[in-house]
Amino acid sequence: MQPELLSKLEQEPAQEKRSLLVVDDEPIIRQLCARALSNFQIFEAADGQEALKILEKQSVDIILSDVMMPNLSGLELLSKVKQQSPDQAVVLITGYTEKEVILKALQSGADDFISKPINLLQLRTTVDKVLDKLVLRRELNSLKRVDKLKSNFLGLISHKLKTPATAISLFIQNIADGIDDPQAEEFQKMLAMVQAETLHLEHLIQDLLYFSNVILQDSEPQLEPVELGRIARQVATALGPAANSRQLQFEIKITPPLPPEPMVLDRQRITFAIRALLDNAIKFTPLGGSVLLEGKLENNRVLLEIRDTGIGIAQQDLPKVFSKFYQIDPDGTGQVRGFGLGLFYAREFIRGMGGTLELDSRPGLGTVATIAFPLPA
Repeated sequence: MQPELLSKLEQEPAQEKRSLLVVDDEPIIRQLCARALSNFQIFEAADGQEALKILEKQSVDIILSDVMMPNLSGLELLSKVKQQSPDQAVVLITGYTEKEVILKALQSGADDFISKPINLLQLRTTVDKVLDKLVLRRELNSLKRVDKLKSNFLGLISHKLKTPATAISLFIQNIADGIDDPQAEEFQKMLAMVQAETLHLEHLIQDLLYFSNVILQDSEPQLEPVELGRIARQVATALGPAANSRQLQFEIKITPPLPPEPMVLDRQRITFAIRALLDNAIKFTPLGGSVLLEGKLENNRVLLEIRDTGIGIAQQDLPKVFSKFYQIDPDGTGQVRGFGLGLFYAREFIRGMGGTLELDSRPGLGTVATIAFPLPA
């Protein structure tokens, strides 16, 4: 395996060891493969059906499967696996050299073959080669995802900026042409509207800069010991002026340190998640409402709850709010501040650090967003 690929594998945070599922109805073959590939975390299955049950609970990097097995053959397993996970790496072991078998396996997406009797050098070389291909494929898919996200993001930006920019431009053009009387009541109303659009534009640009810094970098999480309670208070304090501008009762109930011991988290990503949730609470709570940020320990978990008296979310819309670019637009204006990415990435980031994010909401009764992490061991 190439040194640079090994380096990339070591940097991936998902698993300390790469994992491999050996599927063969002969125990001696499974044991042989496990010993030869001891640098992998090995899972074993006696047939295709047992393998599928393991894959329901455990993701693996490579599946190494015999072709001829009872209950569910290697070719049938290959077909089912590729239907569910097209990028799953599968290597088949076969004692048959019929072109028909090989052709069918290739058509179903087999990544490589090993012939019986198994040669240990061939086994290790083949697995290493497939692992190289897997790393390159994941890198390519990651680049494609980032490229698609950037393309969609740019399209959304142009749509979001169009309305405030047009309103401001027309107003300035009318002033330049001497059409409006600055003393007229209509002019003053128009001026107030343009000032609001200017503020809206300023907020969009701030969100744009923040999203580009946190999301589009596509970097790995930078885990370090942090004080969760202190970060939450800092984020809330920074958003205090936004709450005050809406005349909200903004309360912070966190007794530092929370929890008593530092937690291993990505500082920037947990800051992003808390900010996104608080920003939504402030944005969708009517003038004079209230927003509460509370931290507490409960059932061996650290909880951060954000409660608001906002417009709430209908039950059928709750799953949608975690989709990319989805935004609740209660007034149907098409100009809700933001880009519809906050909740999606907040949940992704929190899950990636071992936590959960849940929303409980009712129309007219507000929303409760709960971030939960297990207490440090």
